[in-house]
Amino acid sequence: MAKKRKVGNLLALAVLAVMQDEAMHRYQIAARLREYGKDRDIDIKWGSLYTVVQNLAKAGFLQVVGSEREGARPERVIYRITAAGRRELIDWTRELIAEPEPERGRFVAGLSILAVLPPEDVAELLGRRLAALDEQIAQVRAEFAQLAGTLPRLFLIESEYGLTVLEAEAEWTRALRAELVEGTFPDLAEWRAWHRNGPGVDSGRARAYVEGAGSTTDQ
Repeated sequence: MAKKRKVGNLLALAVLAVMQDEAMHRYQIAARLREYGKDRDIDIKWGSLYTVVQNLAKAGFLQVVGSEREGARPERVIYRITAAGRRELIDWTRELIAEPEPERGRFVAGLSILAVLPPEDVAELLGRRLAALDEQIAQVRAEFAQLAGTLPRLFLIESEYGLTVLEAEAEWTRALRAELVEGTFPDLAEWRAWHRNGPGVDSGRARAYVEGAGSTTDQ
C-alpha cells in the first residue's frame, strides 16, 4: 500500500529526479522539467513549484547551498538534493512501479454514468473519441520515428507506455462502439426504452443502470 509521504505531490518527485546531478535554483528546475518533458508525464501546476521546492527543503530532501543575483533581479536561492532526498526518490519510484493504483480519469467518470445518454448518442460520441485517439496515436508514432536511434529506449519508456495505453483504449472503444452500432450490446432494448419512455415508465431496471453505475469503480 502506498505510504503517506512528507511531500506527496508528484511534482516533488519530478523535482527530485531532475536535481540528481547538479544544484539549481527554481527557475533552472522549471527549465529542466520542461527540457525533460516532465510536463507531459505529470500534471504540473507551475505556480506551485516554489511551494513544492520549499516543502522539499523543510522535509530535508533538498538543502540550500547558496544564492545568486543577476542585475536587478531578486536573489535566487540554490538548492541541492540531499542523501535523504535521493533515498526518497528511489523509494517513491519503487512504489510507483510496483503498486498498481486505480486510474480515476475523466473518461472513467463518463463511463460510470453512460446510461444517462441514449445508445445512439454514445455511439456517435465514441466515434468522435476514436478519431481523436487515432490522431494522437499517429502523432506519437511520428515522434517515435523521429527519435529512433537518437535516444536509448530507457529514456522513451514512459512515452512507449503512453502509446500502448492509447492503442488499447482505441481498440476497446472501437469494440464498444461496434456493439452499439451492430445491436449486440447486452440489454440494448431496455437502455433505449428508458430514454424513449422516460423514468418511471416500466424502467426500473434501466434506471438502476444510472443509479448503480460506477459502483465497480468505487471499490
